Amino acid sequence: MKKLLYTVMCCCALASCTNLDSERYDAINPDFFPTNEKDAEALVVGGVYAPFRSAEYSGVFSTAHSFQVIGDMSTDIAVCCWVNDSWIPLTTHNWTPNHYYTTLNYTDYAKYLGTMTLTLDRISKVEMSDEKKTLLVAETRFGRGWLAFMLYDFYGPIPIPTLEDLLNPLDEIIEPRATQEEMTNFIETELTESLKGLPTRTTQFGRFDKGLAYTVLMKYYMHEKNWAKAEECGRELMKAEYGYGLMDRYSDIFTLENEGNKEIIFACTQERGTALQLWHDHALPGNYPTQNTAIQKWDGYKVPWPFYRTFEEGDDRLSVLVGEYVGTDGVLFNEESDIAKHGNLYSGAVPVKYGEDPESTGDGSQIDLVVYRYADVLTLLSEAIVRKGNAVTSEALDLLNQVRVRAKLNPYTMSDVKGVDDFLQKVLDERGHELWFEGVRRSDLIRHGQFIQNARDRGCTTTKDEFVLFPLPQAVINEGKGKIIQNPGY
Repeated sequence: MKKLLYTVMCCCALASCTNLDSERYDAINPDFFPTNEKDAEALVVGGVYAPFRSAEYSGVFSTAHSFQVIGDMSTDIAVCCWVNDSWIPLTTHNWTPNHYYTTLNYTDYAKYLGTMTLTLDRISKVEMSDEKKTLLVAETRFGRGWLAFMLYDFYGPIPIPTLEDLLNPLDEIIEPRATQEEMTNFIETELTESLKGLPTRTTQFGRFDKGLAYTVLMKYYMHEKNWAKAEECGRELMKAEYGYGLMDRYSDIFTLENEGNKEIIFACTQERGTALQLWHDHALPGNYPTQNTAIQKWDGYKVPWPFYRTFEEGDDRLSVLVGEYVGTDGVLFNEESDIAKHGNLYSGAVPVKYGEDPESTGDGSQIDLVVYRYADVLTLLSEAIVRKGNAVTSEALDLLNQVRVRAKLNPYTMSDVKGVDDFLQKVLDERGHELWFEGVRRSDLIRHGQFIQNARDRGCTTTKDEFVLFPLPQAVINEGKGKIIQNPGY
């Protein structure tokens, strides 16, 4: 499987060794880099792809504190047994603008919007084939739109750096937050424009393509409650030319043997010898039995018992969400023993999710970390169809049933559905059971109007209606000198 790491390293080397006589060794000198197609490729990989990775504790999909993990930790679907000031506020909805985990994705990744804007300007001036330039421009615009959407989902409208400001850094211009209209126009424009140059399906797994772009667009339209456009994106992704489909068994999606399978729309590529994903390190208890005994197990992440009990008996997804096992020390793990150890609030079933990496010699797995997959699209399309027409259709029911049947559950019939609201609740429940710890639960609950009440039902006394958005870091507000305004409620 081709990987992007080497090119990233090349780009970093070029960016840090520009001129021994220069006063700044951390900046790319646009006078001689990039000058050719190879340079432009390195710049895009290093400046555009860099944040979209799961590399130990780095990347927006890091298994340590990614958008996926932090989002799910604020819901009923995830909890961390490490009871400390990083994790407790997420579980209890008691975060502030100074809470590290709530704000770190803004602190660490908002700056990449500027990097991508500069990259777009620089590659536009490089002589190369029209085909290559079109692709690199499309990848850059997609990356900019995708990251902007992720930040918008967490924090609301944010400052969007302009090329003029970026080319004049000494002017110290403070860019205010975009308006709602400016933010949504920017995201939609970048994503739709990228479709003009991206391949339908990439031949280099891990690169951006139209399948990924339509998936992000679909999620954006669902966020904005534009059901008709969300439906269009979903129907596009069902076309045979994309080649997506459901795997026969749920557990097979997340294994080393099935990397790049037909269900995966985008995954962070991993490879031994690089910074790897740390899922099992964070999720497995120390006595969890594995064939490879070298795998690190830190007993962190759990799926809370109240949510675990909502699964139907016989659900095949429970094959990798483990509620009971006998440990390597002979001790029985179950709900009773786990609550005795961790308490009611910070205990739950073990989210094994991924297969074993037989080559792991400690922490880190070379199994690709799944970001988006086809089951997500099918269930969103089912929801969009019903919301658009305000009626439950046989097509929408069939789409939802495809996921249920794969999980070895009985399909719903029309007689099982008591109306639109009941169907939408069934979709929400099914997505929770299908996509746990894949970062969709927070946005799903918000879209269904249940996020804050869900927290209150779990006993969160400090949550507020405004907590559908996380706060911007307090340091950003301070540096904004009154031009960057904090989200309401903080």
